[in-house]
Order: sequence, then C-alpha cells, then structure tokens
Amino acid sequence: MKLFRALDRGILKLEEFILSYAIILIALMVISKPITRTLLGYTLPFADEVSQISVTVATFMGISYAARKGRHISMSAFYDLSPFKVRKVLSIFIPALTAVILFVLAYYSTLYVLDIKDSGRVTAALQMPMYILYMFIPIGFSLGGVQFLRNMWVNIRDKENVYIGTEALDYNDMEDEKVEETGHL
Repeated sequence: MKLFRALDRGILKLEEFILSYAIILIALMVISKPITRTLLGYTLPFADEVSQISVTVATFMGISYAARKGRHISMSAFYDLSPFKVRKVLSIFIPALTAVILFVLAYYSTLYVLDIKDSGRVTAALQMPMYILYMFIPIGFSLGGVQFLRNMWVNIRDKENVYIGTEALDYNDMEDEKVEETGHL
C-alpha cells in the first residue's frame, strides 16, 4: 500500500509540475508575440507551436488532476437535488462510466498517435515530430480514467460520505463555512 501511495504522490507532483509549466509557457508565448511584433517587427516563428503544445498538454494532463481534486465539469442539477442515497449511487456509477469512456478514448487516441508517428509528420517551425505533441492525449485520458476509478472506489469504500474527487467531499454534505473554503458556491 505504501508503494501505491508513493506512486500516487509522485503522479500528483508530476501533474502539478507539468500543468504549472504548461500554463507558464502559454502565458509567455501569448505575451511575447505582441511584444516582439512591436519591438522587432516580427513574431517568434515557434511561439504558436509552443502555445499549441502547451494548451494540449494542459488540457489533457489536467483531466486527472481535475478528477482528483473534484474540479471537473459536472452537470449537477439533478444530483444536487437528490437525497444522500441517490447521490451515493450516482457517485459510484458516474465515475465508473466516465472511466470506461476515458479508457476507450485513450485506446483510440493511442491508435491515432501511432498513426501520426508512422507518417513521420513534423511541426513547421520546430521540426519536432508531431506524435510528441499528441502523445499527451492518450496519457491524459488514461490517467483520468484511473483517477475516476479511484473516485468510484473511494465512494464504495466510505459508506458515510460522498466524494466528488478522491480528495474532495461532496459540497452538498459540507457545512456552509467548509463550502466557502473549497470555492464551491
């Protein structure tokens, strides 16, 4: 069990590192384009590609992080109005279904990445193999699927509470002060 906890902490730190630097790169590239255009009369040729890579990485690697923290997009009108037992069943069923969908998407995106790799395509400015840009898509889907399975397992194991993420209690069961601290309104 210690091995799994250490692995989980390592994945969390890696996700935080990747997401942080992807966001910083996006900001730097977006800010540098008008500055270099104004000062030098041209933009950096690689800025668009670096931004595209960073957005792709942040989007797909962020799936797992959002699921872990309970910050993923959810349509919760029916869920919020439901009694505890219904929310408990939904908190097991929805992550299980989401995990299956993410694993299917990971499979098909892996096939797509392998197809791009076989084609030998490269980016225009950096001349970087295109599959490197797209390899984060199946990785993100897979990590997201694992995280949603963990969310399901946390809800199966804990009979007293409903979790929307492995580290996030359902805000419907929290007191008002705790809800304000989490950012849910």
